[in-house]
Amino acid sequence: MRHAAHQAANNSRQYIRTSRSLFSTGSGAHSAKAVRMAQMTQSNGAVLGLDQAVVERLNEVAPQTRRALREAARAAERRSHILTSASLAALVGTAATAAALAGPDDIKGSILADTATTTQLKRITTDVVSRSEDRTPLSALSDGAVTDTAAASQQTAASTDTAQIASEGDWQATGDASQLDVNQMSRSLANNPQVAALMDQDYNVLPAGFNPNHATGDSGNAYSFSQCTWWVYVRRHELGLPVGSYMGNGNMWANSARALGYWVDNTPRHVGDIMVFAAGQAGADGYYGHVAIVEQINPDGSIVTSECGASMNGKTYSKTYTNPGDFQFIHY
Repeated sequence: MRHAAHQAANNSRQYIRTSRSLFSTGSGAHSAKAVRMAQMTQSNGAVLGLDQAVVERLNEVAPQTRRALREAARAAERRSHILTSASLAALVGTAATAAALAGPDDIKGSILADTATTTQLKRITTDVVSRSEDRTPLSALSDGAVTDTAAASQQTAASTDTAQIASEGDWQATGDASQLDVNQMSRSLANNPQVAALMDQDYNVLPAGFNPNHATGDSGNAYSFSQCTWWVYVRRHELGLPVGSYMGNGNMWANSARALGYWVDNTPRHVGDIMVFAAGQAGADGYYGHVAIVEQINPDGSIVTSECGASMNGKTYSKTYTNPGDFQFIHY
């Protein structure tokens, strides 16, 4: 009996617990579920024994309540207001710095100016005249017509006491240009100044294609003392004229000079020309020939020479020839 009564009492207590669980509310503030939710809220939903990364992931996946959604929206709105305020403050600071560094003239038309003004664009029509059609004739300007811009410039110049110089009149060179003698100007390209001067005098009779800077053949006086060739070499150097060092015997000089590019003909032209004698000509040696220097050209066409020979021991003599056309002359 005692055991049966004990079992009956146990069954009665179980029945009472079952009844309470069936008829008791689960949504009350002091229910077990509410107490567990409050505890989890106070601890940010943390569950003892779980890693923090796992807890954060569970919080992301777990469904949120309407209150949590509203609070999240308010937090996002506050962050947006803070960012907007910070951006406006930065822009105002930049504008204030630019205004402080700029001068009064620079402030005009800057960000502080009124931006409400609009620009009206005008359509370009075909009735607009071109630049070439809208010019003032030169005759009007020459008659004294002055544009508004020119008048303003003149007034400004007068106020600043600026001296004005008129450009009216003709520019003329000193003397009459028609009296300029171009023949007095050097037309020669010769490197030797003496040759250049002689070429200017002979400009109209120079051989075609003559090169004044031809080879001279000069490497020093290689002729025997007191010979006619020795004297001609010495005298040509005294006059500043070119001469070769190995022109051969006297009767060979004309051909040797032509080979080097010298101008050779049968007319004496200047003091210093070399007169070439053929072998035996006018008393010259019958084998070697002879050479002399033209020292003077007379009005009648005759010439006066300076000459030397082996028997003169370095001294010179002069002779006059009335038939210069019979001889050859080396010029330069």
